Amino acid sequence: MPENQNIEWKESWRDEYLKWICGFANADGGKIVIGKDDNGNIVGVKNPKKLLEDIPNKVRDILGILVDVNLHETPDGNYIEINVEAYPYPVNYKGQYHYRSGSTKQELKGAALDKFMLQKKGKRWDGVPVPNISTQDLKSETFDFFRKKAVKAQRIDEDVLSDTNDHLIENLQLKENDYIKRAAILLFHSNPEKFVTGAYIKIGYFLSDENLKFQDEVHGNIFEQVEKTMDLLFSKYINSSISYEGLNRVEKYEYPKDAVREALLNSVSHKDYSEGVPIQISVYQDKIIFWNEGKLPDNWTIEKLLTKHPSKPFNPDIANALFRSGYIESWGRGTIKMINECVNFGIPKPIYFYDMSGFWVEFRKENLNPEYLKTLGLNERQINAIEHLKNKGKITNSDYQTIFKVSRNTASRDLTDLVDKGLLKASSIKGAGSFYELHH
Repeated sequence: MPENQNIEWKESWRDEYLKWICGFANADGGKIVIGKDDNGNIVGVKNPKKLLEDIPNKVRDILGILVDVNLHETPDGNYIEINVEAYPYPVNYKGQYHYRSGSTKQELKGAALDKFMLQKKGKRWDGVPVPNISTQDLKSETFDFFRKKAVKAQRIDEDVLSDTNDHLIENLQLKENDYIKRAAILLFHSNPEKFVTGAYIKIGYFLSDENLKFQDEVHGNIFEQVEKTMDLLFSKYINSSISYEGLNRVEKYEYPKDAVREALLNSVSHKDYSEGVPIQISVYQDKIIFWNEGKLPDNWTIEKLLTKHPSKPFNPDIANALFRSGYIESWGRGTIKMINECVNFGIPKPIYFYDMSGFWVEFRKENLNPEYLKTLGLNERQINAIEHLKNKGKITNSDYQTIFKVSRNTASRDLTDLVDKGLLKASSIKGAGSFYELHH
């Protein structure tokens, strides 16, 4: 088995490997094997009996924890296995806090150390109480906005309409003893950036990755940011087409509003606010990308997000308030909801991407829009035929001739070209002849 999150190989023992043991204890536990090279081959270990006594004693005396140390004897040589349990409290090596991440050991410092210490105490960053600020310093209009949203969503009792702001903060568990939490500031303060650097949203329209055409910044508390951002996106950044059904004006945007709103809400509820970097929304001609410096739960993958999964918000107090106000679901269905909204809308499924720098959600426009089709060199008949197929599902050569008033040869040439470009596929049903349909 190769080195991974829970296994480390060392050819010989050095006291500095106590840092690796510290890292395993602070993470998910694991084992260090002494007497194997980087490829996992046994190279043997010197003085194994002495190490069997020295290692547990040094771990106990320097780290203050206990480990199991076992000697394995094989025909290829002996090796020692040190089994480290995950500890529920922080473990330090001479005042340093180390952590196992992937196949590496990292020393925790600054904001990373703060988050680690909080999590070991069962707290999250947004649940930390803040001194010298009270409910009276928060924005009354936002409390009123929350009440109306929450009652409409039927996720909070109508009695909240008559509750004081102090009672509402307590009922939302946004207060600890006499102090309000960071989450309350982000949710209800008029200017949370006084307390949290980077607590805002940047939106930019890009002609290319290097060419920014225009941009906006959205400030205020989380509720204000969500409303202002949605308004900006669908009034300035995302185009719409106008049609009429009878006397009714129908406006259709390039992306489903519910999917975009879900991506935005995921960003504000899962963002790592301790890093001081704003949420960034990049809009292009053919796509829109949401990015936030968020983290997936330990051992989670993108694949897990694509199926039904438990809800583990990075900021549980913020997520609870957004749930009570009807903004988000509580059962981990946000990613699936975005997928379903895009499929029903007729655009590609969103793409999710995650690495240590943050989390991305990418939406792409329906790739059969007229602007894109023109770039493929299609004529007007072919573009209109694609629009026809979106509504009708299929078209025959005879239909093409009738609709566009062309000869059979012209219809065949146009349709064959669409098949060659991968836009249509030719099909047939016994007794009903051949026809063409969109190649999804």
